[in-house]
Amino acid sequence: MIHPDPTLFGHDPWWLILAKSLAIFAFLMLSVLSAILIERKLLGRMQMRFGPNRVGPKGLLQSLVDGVKLALKEGLVPAGVDKFVYLAAPVISAVPAFIAFAVIPMGGEVSIFGHRTALQLTDMPVAVLYILAATSIGVYGIVLAGWASGSTYPLLGGIRSSAQVISYEIAMALSFVAVFIYAGSMSTSGIVAAQYGTWFIFLLLPSFLVYVISMVGETNRAPFDLPEAEGELVGGFHTEYSSIKFAMFMLAEYVNMTTVSALATTMFLGGWHAPWPINMWDGANTGWWPLLWFVAKVWGFMFLFFWLRATLPRMRYDQFMALGWKVLIPFSLAWIMIVATARALRNEGFSQVTTTLASLGAIATLLVAVALWRALRRRNVRAIPRQKLDPEIFPTPPLPSSMGQTATKEPADA
Repeated sequence: MIHPDPTLFGHDPWWLILAKSLAIFAFLMLSVLSAILIERKLLGRMQMRFGPNRVGPKGLLQSLVDGVKLALKEGLVPAGVDKFVYLAAPVISAVPAFIAFAVIPMGGEVSIFGHRTALQLTDMPVAVLYILAATSIGVYGIVLAGWASGSTYPLLGGIRSSAQVISYEIAMALSFVAVFIYAGSMSTSGIVAAQYGTWFIFLLLPSFLVYVISMVGETNRAPFDLPEAEGELVGGFHTEYSSIKFAMFMLAEYVNMTTVSALATTMFLGGWHAPWPINMWDGANTGWWPLLWFVAKVWGFMFLFFWLRATLPRMRYDQFMALGWKVLIPFSLAWIMIVATARALRNEGFSQVTTTLASLGAIATLLVAVALWRALRRRNVRAIPRQKLDPEIFPTPPLPSSMGQTATKEPADA
C-alpha cells in the first residue's frame, strides 16, 4: 500500500505541474460534456421517452454541438445593466469551480517520465477549508449576475442563492468536522490515508447523509434549484444571459457537481482506494488503478444528481430553508458531540468505541430520516377561514336565461 509522501508536493518540475493542471482541466471539461449527455439520456429513459439520438452515433455528439451553438450565438447585453459586473459574473462563477479541484487526490504515487509524483496537483494542511472557500466564492458570480441584470426576477434569484449557500455551507462544514476529528487531519491526502481499511461512510454515516443533502443544495440542483425556479422567477439569476455567458453558468454548475462528488468520495468513500472485494488484490491500490476507482465513485454521485432531478419535485423555499436551519445544523452539532466523545474514549484505550460509533450513526441516520419526512409533510401554511362575500362589494353578474334569469339585452350598435 503506497500513500503519497507529503514532501512530494511543491517539488515537481514546472512541466509536470503544467501537465497535471491541463489534465485536471481536460478531465473536468470531458466530465461536463459527458454529464450533460448522460443526464439527458437517463432522464429520457426514466420518463419513458428518448433522449438525444440525432447528432452523431446514437446522439453522442449532442453536448458538443450544443456547446458550439451557444458559443456561436449572438451575445446580447440588455440595456440598463452594469456592463462590467454583468460580463464578469459568469467568469467569477466558473473559475472557482475549477481551482477547487487542485487539492483533490485522484490516486497514489505514479511514475511519469521517470519522476515520482502523486496523482494530485497539490495539498496543504487545510486543503478541505481551501475547497470550501473556493466553492463559496462562486456564489458571488450568481449574486452579481442577478444584481447587474437590472431586472427583478434575476435579482430575486441572486438573493435566494446567497441565502441558500450560506445556510447549506454551514451544514456542509459541520459534516466535515466529524471527519477531521476522526482522521486527525484536514489534508485531503491525509483523510484518504486514514480510511485505509474502513471508509468513513460506515463510521460517520450521519455526516455523510448531511453532506449529501448539503451538496445538492450547494450546487443549486433539483429539488433544491430555487434560485432558478422557472415557475416563479422565469429563469432565475441567468434570465438576462445568452450565448457564451449562459454557457459559462452551465459549465460552472456541472463542474461544481463534479467537485462536490469528488469531495464526497475523498471524505467518506475512501478516496481512490479500491472497493471490496477488489481491494483484496495486492495491486488494486498501486499504479494507475486507483484513478479508475476514483472516477467510478465520482460518477456514482453524479448519477445520484441525475436521479434526484428525474424523480423529485422542487421544494417550497420556506421548507428548504427550514430543512437547513432547523434539521441539518442542529443534528450536525449533536453528532459532532457524539463523535468527539467517542474519539476521546478511543484515545483512552476503549476498544468497542468503533462499533458503538457505527451503531449510533445508524440510529442517528434513522432519526434524521424520520425528521426529514415529518418536516416535508408538515403544512406550514395556515388555513384561511372562508368568508361570505358581500354582494354590494363583489356584485354577481346576471346569469343567462337558460339558468332561470333573464339576461339584460344591450342595445345594438347603430
